[in-house]
Amino acid sequence: MTRKDIKRGTRLIFFCASLCTIIIFVVAFLRQSREEKEESVKVNAEVTGWSDNLTNELSECPELAPMDRNIERFIGRWNIKGLSLAVTRNDSLLYAKGYGWADVEDGRKMTPQNIMRLASASKLVTAIAIMRLVEDGKLSLNSKVFGPDGLLNDTAFSNAINDKRLFDITVDNLLQHKGGFGLGAGDPMFNTKDIIAAKHLSGPPSNEELTKIVLGRKIAFTPGQGFRYSNFGYMLLSLVIERVTGQSYWDYVTEEVLKPAGCYRFRPATNYYADRNEGEVRYYGPDTVAVEEYNGSGRMVERVYGGSNIYGLMGAGGWCASAPDLARLVAATDKYPHVNNILTNASIDSLTAFAQDDKVSRGWSEIDAYGKWRRTGTLSSTHTLIERFPNGECWVMITNSGVWTGHNFSREMTRLISDLRAKYGKSFPKRDLW
Repeated sequence: MTRKDIKRGTRLIFFCASLCTIIIFVVAFLRQSREEKEESVKVNAEVTGWSDNLTNELSECPELAPMDRNIERFIGRWNIKGLSLAVTRNDSLLYAKGYGWADVEDGRKMTPQNIMRLASASKLVTAIAIMRLVEDGKLSLNSKVFGPDGLLNDTAFSNAINDKRLFDITVDNLLQHKGGFGLGAGDPMFNTKDIIAAKHLSGPPSNEELTKIVLGRKIAFTPGQGFRYSNFGYMLLSLVIERVTGQSYWDYVTEEVLKPAGCYRFRPATNYYADRNEGEVRYYGPDTVAVEEYNGSGRMVERVYGGSNIYGLMGAGGWCASAPDLARLVAATDKYPHVNNILTNASIDSLTAFAQDDKVSRGWSEIDAYGKWRRTGTLSSTHTLIERFPNGECWVMITNSGVWTGHNFSREMTRLISDLRAKYGKSFPKRDLW
């Protein structure tokens, strides 16, 4: 072999080695890039979730066009600006669609991504959070709320109590609206202006200050021995959640209930249009009469924007969500396996227990003997209805408009759902938009 051949061979070996090095580098770079991209997609999916992909077009079905017309006639008859509907069966999202306007003035149509105030349907969220804490051993349903051994054992609370029966209130009493709180002086969550005037306050009391004020009153009945629907009781449960977790009510529920359930479009409600959440609708009241602002400022405002302290309701009525996200929460607490349940079967049984002669309503409004679960929510700005049927079907409907019949409008929504199920229940496509 000549020296020339040796040089040629050396150059060839060097070239091959360099080429191999380049190939290895390129392959490693592409693999790392792909892995980073996959991880980015994974993180993005965790943050944004399935709900970002929902559009009205996904639920455009020729077979359901007559149902759409029925709903459009309904919202026209009741002068509702916008409505959102989600339908699930056996934990699969079959249908999600918005009707009418999310914001008339801005020209925004309603979509399944829009979020709205849930009103008292927020109580279901709070009850689920309480059951999570029971499972984690942070409290029990029989835990006392006030007093030295209570969860809210502040001396300021104990010293405010005049009616000693208040020391007997348990967490379960509050869940079932059996805490003894009456409405003789009005609903403390909605008569802030009166409280400011009566107590000569310079502004609205915090929820802790409001609690001390209400604890100074005589209760309407012995805890556990009566029933009176109580927004104040569920606000107290919100304070209990904050006390035992060391987190804000909103943070705990978001991290330990909503995210594990795969619910991405829940947000704390705000009081004014300027402070609305991203994707939130505009609200419309049953009238255009201006009312005095809840905080005692003396300003006259729209009833739906400043007439009440919606954010201050906390777990009694302070959540916003989309209809599909609310349906998702039900799917995560119904024992069906397709969507992972965030509660044990025993906890779900507690939430959905039926009692013949007793109003058991841990979070839900009504549980009947046949296994139907119902939850309503009403404000001057919104109506929410959840109906979950024994066959595994769930219908969630939310409006961005208040109706002059108030709570009674829930019956009209129930009648609408009953009619739609009878006519179109078998026409839904077999699929899962989740």
